[in-house]
Amino acid sequence: MIDISVSNLSKEFEVGNKILDGLSFQVDQGERVGLLGKNGAGKTTVFKILTGELDHDDGEVMVAPDKTLGLISQIPVYPPAYTVEDVLNTAFRGLKAIESEMEELSCRMELDGAPALLKRYGELAASFEARGGYDTATALNKVCNGLEIPREMREQLFSALSGGEKTRVNLARLILEDTDILLLDEPTNHLDLHATEWLEEYLSRYKGTVLAISHDRWFLDKVVRRVIEIENGKAEFYQGNYSFYVVEKERRYEEKLKQYEKEQAKIDQLQEAADKLHLWAFMGADKLHKRAFSMEKRIERLRTTDRPTKERRMDIKFGEREFRGDEVMVVKGLGKSFEGRTLFSDVNLLVEGGERIALLGDNGTGKSTLIKMIMGEEEPTAGKIRMGPTVKIGYLPQIIHFDHPERNLVDTMIYDLDCSTQTARNRLAAFKFQGEDVFKSVSALSGGEQSRLRLCMLMDEKINLLILDEPTNHLDVASREWIEEAVETYEGNLLFVSHDRYFINRFATRIWMLEDGHITDFDGTYEEYQDARERKAAAGRDDSGAPASADRQVKKEKPKRPGGTKELEKQVNVAEREVSKAEEKMFELEQEIEAAASNYLRLQELYEQRTALEYEIATLYTRWEKLAAELEEVQG
Repeated sequence: MIDISVSNLSKEFEVGNKILDGLSFQVDQGERVGLLGKNGAGKTTVFKILTGELDHDDGEVMVAPDKTLGLISQIPVYPPAYTVEDVLNTAFRGLKAIESEMEELSCRMELDGAPALLKRYGELAASFEARGGYDTATALNKVCNGLEIPREMREQLFSALSGGEKTRVNLARLILEDTDILLLDEPTNHLDLHATEWLEEYLSRYKGTVLAISHDRWFLDKVVRRVIEIENGKAEFYQGNYSFYVVEKERRYEEKLKQYEKEQAKIDQLQEAADKLHLWAFMGADKLHKRAFSMEKRIERLRTTDRPTKERRMDIKFGEREFRGDEVMVVKGLGKSFEGRTLFSDVNLLVEGGERIALLGDNGTGKSTLIKMIMGEEEPTAGKIRMGPTVKIGYLPQIIHFDHPERNLVDTMIYDLDCSTQTARNRLAAFKFQGEDVFKSVSALSGGEQSRLRLCMLMDEKINLLILDEPTNHLDVASREWIEEAVETYEGNLLFVSHDRYFINRFATRIWMLEDGHITDFDGTYEEYQDARERKAAAGRDDSGAPASADRQVKKEKPKRPGGTKELEKQVNVAEREVSKAEEKMFELEQEIEAAASNYLRLQELYEQRTALEYEIATLYTRWEKLAAELEEVQG
């Protein structure tokens, strides 16, 4: 059964600039679909058309008439006196109406025992129970706990909440309503790791239909099973999650490029032959002109493929300063309290050269406070932080501040970096600030653009400790990938706070989990940390991924210097595990192919998956071999 159908949809905001140009797709009942596309491609426009907030210029849009549809990004306006609890209880309006009618019937039945009244009361009672009318308080508490809406927030006025808190409450309300179709527009933007994992678990059990816009690639991998990408106003389809989409999109690009190059080679060959025929015709063989013209018509018919294009990557790299010494940072007995509340206490940590550390924890646990203490912006209540003598920090804060937001981008670069106008424009161009955009005032930039500008300025500094506080928070997927490329080439120390699990898993070789006032220190990747936490939870221990007292003690042995074998060995081991996992997937896929030998449609789908997986395995092997060769060179 089709829940959403979009056919030949067109929408134009400016004359001659169609944001949607013949967009067609459908979403079936119960599907989990990701709606992707670069910023400005029209994703949110599609959502607004589906909810009726925007009209479309042409085409047809259909939402199943018997289904309720909820949009996460759209926060309804409530009366000024409504508390959060009142807003959440609006999810039970239908049940409250049934309950009121049951109470009215109960009063009437005391005076009149007519069969019709008894029958109606029985129908209402059955409906009330089936829809969870007797368990609303339990459902409300469960959802609030999962999305971290504490009792004190529930008593606050809804109008007094921040935008992020309102989004979280609205998400809780839609979940409690048990909406048939969920439109999720960046649902994880204001959720920490715990709440995001809870939402993913909820969606895995949700029986309705999900259409999600998200820049959270880990979330997309966990939740969606099909991807629709809006490109040039039209839809491209991918039968898989985000990781499949990335591999398949690259495969399609390479295939189209080969087709284009093959076509061009044939055209060049024919053109060369046609030119020779024309030349010979001028030398006396007039009849050859006709053959040459015929050949040129054939050339025009061959021009069927446009050269495929790729988004140009930003040419960026952090400036690096040589690190001398083994200790980057020593933390001893560190504690921080605010107005009688202890954020954390007795924290003991050692950071060595070349480490990449993810500082994780729920909102409000003190991650950004710890970063500010490292930066010298906050004083500790107890203990101390000692930095190595040659450490030079580069810092990208969560909230970007510019001393002169009224300046345009070029002037900001010139004044801050003491560079020429041409150098400023070149560096801005590398970060996708081009044309008239460079003359915008900094205050006119979006949050994501301000992060990109600050990063552009940071690239010029010679640093050996890079600290990032939520570096991907306001960025689309392409911008996140640009930052990741820069971090990938950076070989110094890295300490970052992030809720982007894709980013965490790619870079972290050590995890600091801040919870319950203590830091659990785990040596390993995010996936290894998750596995350890699950094993310990299964064994009946705490769910921290390591014993609660696992703050790593200062090592007595001399640590490895940055760029040595320790980091390479970790990377080689990670690459080996990724290859092994991919090969296991291939074995399972081959088994499925054998089992589906008589099912043509299923077999075709499995063959597509195998092609994508073969490409993925080849890429993983190349990376593994490269890292192994580097390790042998270092050890040799």
